[in-house]
Amino acid sequence: MPELPEVHALAVDLESRLKGRMVDRLDVLAFHALKTFDPPATALSGLTVQQVGRHGKFLDFEIGDLHLTVHLSLAGWIRWRDKAPAGMPPRKSPIAARLVLDDGTGLDITEAGTRKALALHIVRDPAEVPGIAKLGPDALELDEAGFAEILKSAGKSRIKNVLKKQSFIAGVGNAYSDEILHAAKMSPFQPADMESEGVARLYAAMRQTLQEALARAEGQPASELKKEKKTALRVHGRFGEPCPECGEAIKQVVYSGSSFQYCPTCQNEGKSFSDRGMDRLF
Repeated sequence: MPELPEVHALAVDLESRLKGRMVDRLDVLAFHALKTFDPPATALSGLTVQQVGRHGKFLDFEIGDLHLTVHLSLAGWIRWRDKAPAGMPPRKSPIAARLVLDDGTGLDITEAGTRKALALHIVRDPAEVPGIAKLGPDALELDEAGFAEILKSAGKSRIKNVLKKQSFIAGVGNAYSDEILHAAKMSPFQPADMESEGVARLYAAMRQTLQEALARAEGQPASELKKEKKTALRVHGRFGEPCPECGEAIKQVVYSGSSFQYCPTCQNEGKSFSDRGMDRLF
C-alpha cells in the first residue's frame, strides 16, 4: 500500500501534469470503487483541474468546485496515459476508473488482485469522505508534544498499531511503521504510553524515516515509486535477510492476513516473538 511519501510524490507528479487542464470525462469501470452518487461522475466533465494534494494516504484531485478523492488501498495504483485510449478496456481489465482530459491524455486508476478495496469519492468538500473526516494529524505536521499526547491517550495499545492507525496519526502504514520502529530500536509490542526518552526517540525516528523517504520519492515518476520504496526498506519485507545494523536475520510475525518484520537484536534484546502462523506450521 502506498503511504505518505509515495502518495505525496504521486500528488506532486500528477499536479505537474494535470493542473490547469480540462477534464473530458471520468469513466468508472469498476462500479464498486465509486462510493458516492451525488455529484455524479458526469459532473466532472468540462471542469478544470485546480490542484492535486493529499490527506494522509488519500489523493485529492480538486476539479472545478468538486473533489475526486482516491484511496489506493492495498493493490491500487495510478498510471499516466500519454495517448487517447483506443476504446474501452476489456472486461477483466485491472482499470477501475479512467480520467480522460480534453486532448485524450489522462490517467488510469488500477487495482490488481481479487480484494477490491480501492475507493473513489466525488464530493464538494473532502471532509465529506468518512476516511478523511476521521484522520488524525498528519505524521509530518505533528510536533513532539502532540505526538506525546497521542501516545499517552493510546495507553497500553501496542505502538505498532498506534503508528499505523490513521485516526491517531495520518500517513503511516504497515511498511513505514516497521521502518520507524527499527530506526528507534523499539519493540512493535511496546505499550504506546512510554517514558519521555522513548517518545523523543520514536518521534525523531518517525520524522527522519519519512523525510528521507520523501526525499527519495519526490521527483520519481509514478512507474518507479513502488520499486524505489521496496528497494529502500531496511526491515519491512526483508524476512530472513540480515539486519543492516547488526547482521541478525530479520524475523516476522504473521497475523490476520498481514505481517510485520523486525530485528530481534536491535528491537527485542535478541529474543524472537512467537509467530502463530509459523508455530502452527511446525
